[in-house]
Amino acid sequence: MTAHLEFFALSIEPFSKEVEDKDLWLPPSKKSLVDELVDAIEARESVVLTGEPGVGKTCVLRALRHALPADRFRLTYSHNATLGRRDFYRQLCLALGASPSATAAAIFHAVAQHVEDMARERRAHPVFLLDEAHLLHQDTLDHLHILLNYEWDSKALLSLVLVGLSDFDDRLRVRRNRSLASRLHRRFVIDPLTPEDTTDYLRSRFARAGCNRDVFAADAVTILHEAAGGTLRDLDRLATSCLRAATRKKRKTIERDIVSRVIKASSSPESA
Repeated sequence: MTAHLEFFALSIEPFSKEVEDKDLWLPPSKKSLVDELVDAIEARESVVLTGEPGVGKTCVLRALRHALPADRFRLTYSHNATLGRRDFYRQLCLALGASPSATAAAIFHAVAQHVEDMARERRAHPVFLLDEAHLLHQDTLDHLHILLNYEWDSKALLSLVLVGLSDFDDRLRVRRNRSLASRLHRRFVIDPLTPEDTTDYLRSRFARAGCNRDVFAADAVTILHEAAGGTLRDLDRLATSCLRAATRKKRKTIERDIVSRVIKASSSPESA
């Protein structure tokens, strides 16, 4: 067992990514966001979801996956947004279980036909989750609105969820992308954690690992929150480093001096 797990009597790594969808922690603001996303997809809408790096976009997507009934919705997740248009649609074909063709036009037709077949046979409603959408090539972005156009633009047979960094929303406002933007019914923004969220998150993660006391002192949590900038990714990294540092010092409660040293060490050139 890792030293800090044994020292703090933890059954698992408290800040590991390996968490089941049903066990994901979400603050009230993100829970309401998931509810709104479910409402949008239930209404067969397409949406865009933006936020800064590390604020929990993937956690929200995983919670969305858990919330949507598997018998009514078929989710296809793509995170490789740097592909060209043909390879992008080839990836969608494979994810849908369709056979990709040789040309871009044939591949697009295969995807569109598969979506229409699913609707005709009253199978699960297809939902495409496109992560890292800010990295999409412009030629792919130019074409996405066509994927949402069925039967003379009279039926919503597919829901598209575009997920990206905050500046992706600015890109969608460009005149060239207006056709796509007009088909995205709702826009959602994920905000950073509040100080209260950070406190609740730490308690939740430690409880999941079998520890039901406050490992971090209150003022240490304040410093930790400020250093992480309200992002889950940095919070996980710094909190784990603090656990290791406290173990070396034989300190059962992590005070502000330990957090400050960890932050200083993580920002030094040697740690880069």
